[in-house]
Amino acid sequence: MPNKLIYTCFLSLLLLVLLSPVQARSGSQMPEFDEIGMEELYGDEEFVSIATGSTKPVYKAPAVASVITAKEIKEMGATTLDEVLERVPGLHVGVSTQGRLDSIYSIRGIHTTFNPQVLILMNGISFPFLSGGRPFHFRLPVAAIERVEIIRGPGSAVYGADAYAGVINIITKDAKAINGTEIGARTGSFDTQDLWLQHGDQWGNWDIAFSLQWQKTNGDSDRKINSDLQSLLDPTLSNAPGPLSSRYNVLDTHLELQKDNWRLRHWYWKQHDAGLGAGVALALDPDGGESIEQHLIDLTYQTTNLLQNWDLSANINYFHIESDSRFNLLPTGTTAPIGSDGNLDLTSGNFVTFTDGLLGNPAGKGEKTGLDLVALYTGIDFHRFRFGGGFNHVSMSATRETKNYGPGVIDGTVSPIDGTLTNVAGTPNIFIKDSSRTLCYLSFQDEWQFAPDWELTAGVRYDDYSDFGNTVNPRLALVWATRHNLTTKLLYGRAFRAPSFNESFSINNPVARGNHDLAPETIDTIELALDYRPTFNLQTVITTFFYTADDLIEFVPDANGTTRTAQNERDQKGYGFEVEMIWNARKNLQIHGNYAWQHSEDSATGKRIADAPGQQAFLSASWAFLPLWSLNPQINWVADRKRAADDSREEINDYTLVHLTLHRKEIYNHWDFSLAIRNLLDEEAYEPSTATIPDDYPLEGRSCWAEISYRF
Repeated sequence: MPNKLIYTCFLSLLLLVLLSPVQARSGSQMPEFDEIGMEELYGDEEFVSIATGSTKPVYKAPAVASVITAKEIKEMGATTLDEVLERVPGLHVGVSTQGRLDSIYSIRGIHTTFNPQVLILMNGISFPFLSGGRPFHFRLPVAAIERVEIIRGPGSAVYGADAYAGVINIITKDAKAINGTEIGARTGSFDTQDLWLQHGDQWGNWDIAFSLQWQKTNGDSDRKINSDLQSLLDPTLSNAPGPLSSRYNVLDTHLELQKDNWRLRHWYWKQHDAGLGAGVALALDPDGGESIEQHLIDLTYQTTNLLQNWDLSANINYFHIESDSRFNLLPTGTTAPIGSDGNLDLTSGNFVTFTDGLLGNPAGKGEKTGLDLVALYTGIDFHRFRFGGGFNHVSMSATRETKNYGPGVIDGTVSPIDGTLTNVAGTPNIFIKDSSRTLCYLSFQDEWQFAPDWELTAGVRYDDYSDFGNTVNPRLALVWATRHNLTTKLLYGRAFRAPSFNESFSINNPVARGNHDLAPETIDTIELALDYRPTFNLQTVITTFFYTADDLIEFVPDANGTTRTAQNERDQKGYGFEVEMIWNARKNLQIHGNYAWQHSEDSATGKRIADAPGQQAFLSASWAFLPLWSLNPQINWVADRKRAADDSREEINDYTLVHLTLHRKEIYNHWDFSLAIRNLLDEEAYEPSTATIPDDYPLEGRSCWAEISYRF
């Protein structure tokens, strides 16, 4: 009841603002604002492209959007994409409950095991993997990032599948943004090192941009858990109490060549021997690791000269990814219940001793080939039409799997089993079926300024999938320049998410099993947003939303107590609001803050959705306290997370993290220096786990790093 009361009061406040007397931008009492845009009155305005597929000022965009620039990333002291996203209202960067410590981008209470409901784009192009969305252990350094654009809410009318709870578009630096050469290095706690090199220049008629960054850490050895799955089987053999394996080693490179109407990009990302957190079977695995390598190549041709009033573009892209894993699911000497299929089964009476541990080494690859065609037409007054079409072909396959358990290897009747590995590649006993899907789509959008202060954006996209059929996703957005300093948006969108390959086709998997009968997830969202700027130095954005989500896919525990199978497990509904503020308090001081409140519940039971924060707040400042010196404190508060209905553990504790970054630039005209402390107060913060890890997953303790860079 208190939550509903808060929400009702907030809606009443919104209605009071909307129904109060207003003066339109073209009103007779304020003629000076007739032909002046808000960006001219209020200074530099951020622009966003992912809301419509074409560039618009954020306050005019027909979506709830945020933009984080390279300058802001630098000021924050962020070193990875996860740290950048912490400042987005209503977006929580959490941890998957399934052991690997993969990041969860939970938006407005839409929070599932692997969180594929958020579409991640690199320069507008997706890079899918087994679980959908992004690869396991996806840690992206930030040196090459020019800006990150985020929309909270559906985006399927433009981007199709997975643009469900939100879209994150990472835009990399071109030659103009780099403008010269920069080298840099960073070192800090947990044996962390970071090196980067960037170069942007013009050679002949070509603009060339290149970026390389290497990032490595051993992880915080104090992130310890006291119990794991092996503790339930035989605690004397368990690695718990012990630290989560959080090491990683990432190489990230970007190359861009641009000339006239052509642009070629190549992105290469490699994760080498990443630690497995609590282990893929929720048993600590300090010796296991996972390596992933991917390439994304795209070629774009764009012209405005071929036909009058037409802007035409074509993009062809190719994505390739390979993974190679080394899993010690249970430690040396363990005795475990094994079913007739050779997998763990807590209900089985057959106990097998594994003298060298339960071992598995799966490897797989995926490919995507895509063609996207876009035509913008502006030949009719007050309209901007966007026509889109294209196709994608995606395939996933298992290239190798060796193991000492599972079907085709053991059947639970022989003990002990040593470390001899059997290769099951090319047999029905592999961990995933070779699979592929083809997608064809058509989209249409009209941005119609039907009155001086009103713009209506209407769009629809039709997707046809070879494996589950077709889907249609519309959108409507009404943007009203209510006053010279107030913009009101009323938005509706429908989105969908296709089942991932992992959810559909995993077989013989000791942890997660697929289900080829899954239906796509769908969501309908309504949003009301106010962008109000009471003074030239203060911007506020207030957003309220309501959504209904159907057929959400989760990995549901099986009767054997060790595996989980993908199911359309629940319908969900949610509502809430977000408040954001940017205040230029003084010439040398900017304050940025936001607060988000959401209530999401299972539509059938009325129970709160587990693990998703009900409240979040973020506050940061950028203070240039001396010439060439700046100090940037940040506070990130996460609260009101609930357990699953069948989980009797105590409630998840709230936490507040404080970060501090000090910058000194232009030392001898070429050098920049930064010093940062993260989790300044050494807060004991936790992200929720399943009951197999009863103490939850501890986050990193206090850490610090120092950075120096040189530009020439």
